Amino acid sequence: MLAWFGQRMTAGSQQEEGGTATSGSTPSALTDAEAATEAFPMLPSWAPEVVQNFWRMLESHPTLVFVLIVALGFIAANLASTLIRRGLARLTAKTETELDDRLVELLHRPVFQTVFLCGLALATRTLGLPVGFTNNVVNILQSIVVLAWLFAGFPICRLALDFLGALQNRFELVEERTIPLFEITMKLIIFGGATYVFLQIWSIDATAWLASAGVVGIAVGFAAKDTLANLFSGFFIVADAPYKLGDFVVLTSGERGMITNVGIRSTRLLTRDDIEITVPNALIANGKIINESGGPSEAERIRIKVGVAYGSDVDQVCAVLNKLAVEHDHIRAAPTPRVRLRGFGASSLDFELLCWIDNPVLRGKLSHELYMEVYKTFGDLGIEIPFTQADLHIKEIPAAWMSG
Repeated sequence: MLAWFGQRMTAGSQQEEGGTATSGSTPSALTDAEAATEAFPMLPSWAPEVVQNFWRMLESHPTLVFVLIVALGFIAANLASTLIRRGLARLTAKTETELDDRLVELLHRPVFQTVFLCGLALATRTLGLPVGFTNNVVNILQSIVVLAWLFAGFPICRLALDFLGALQNRFELVEERTIPLFEITMKLIIFGGATYVFLQIWSIDATAWLASAGVVGIAVGFAAKDTLANLFSGFFIVADAPYKLGDFVVLTSGERGMITNVGIRSTRLLTRDDIEITVPNALIANGKIINESGGPSEAERIRIKVGVAYGSDVDQVCAVLNKLAVEHDHIRAAPTPRVRLRGFGASSLDFELLCWIDNPVLRGKLSHELYMEVYKTFGDLGIEIPFTQADLHIKEIPAAWMSG
């Protein structure tokens, strides 16, 4: 059916061009009826003779034929749309996933538009209108079909990626962090293909456009190098995945927060003060990122630094610090907490309590609670926490001070 439609459209266009050349070389132009006859599409040879005779009778009534073809096209478009919405819906209802149901909803509209507009384009050929006007109308209708599939292709693309992402055992490359990269790539391919078809419909030579695009691309590259650097860095970040949504990271500049969005141009993180920071991807790609949520799990070790006075019972200090960590509800039992003597300070013995917490977001709260418990417990047990103090020794008091 589609092959016959393409042949009829091509034959009608060639006949109209031949008719135009003939009218230019003869003193009399074709009448509307003759023009309609020249442009009137012929049925395939396998059509029944009764249908052939009826079709030839309609050649003298182009307006009636136009209305008839438009009506048939509308009916065919509704049938195709109904077949997709109801026929395929029965098949998709038997599956567990909802992705195929959404695909059916996305397909029925462009299918209806394609069938109806193809019928409308075929009907336009039967009116015997001027060649240039007819070709422009047909090209406009074909362009609308391309746009319909272009706008339907974008959500279908996302739907396909969601489907592949759900099959983690088969397509490990397609996952939550790489879906934006594949989505943008597929959208660019769809847009490029639609642009090429659009140029072919209007018989526009794409060679000159490609050459111009090359020159414009060089100019844009120099003018927007920072933006392009962020875009390419965004691709690399998505592909390399140094972090993911929900991770706690520390940037080179010192900002610490949870990743809330990983975009192609920038990355956003939410600090503990509920302030959102937007960082260009180029800075992240060229900087040092500390991912506190990375590794085999989100568990993180915190360090509680404590100084005690010289002469304190170091064994008692170690036992007290270890007991405080073990008895805390939010300190992980494995790995077990441990205490280390790190050195001899100017006025204190420097100890460090090492313990693990479940999530980096708890670091501030649990550090506060442990410091509070250490101070209270040391005070109850008489363990001194020294502080810096200076003694002033005066060798000689000036005579002016004594006389005053």
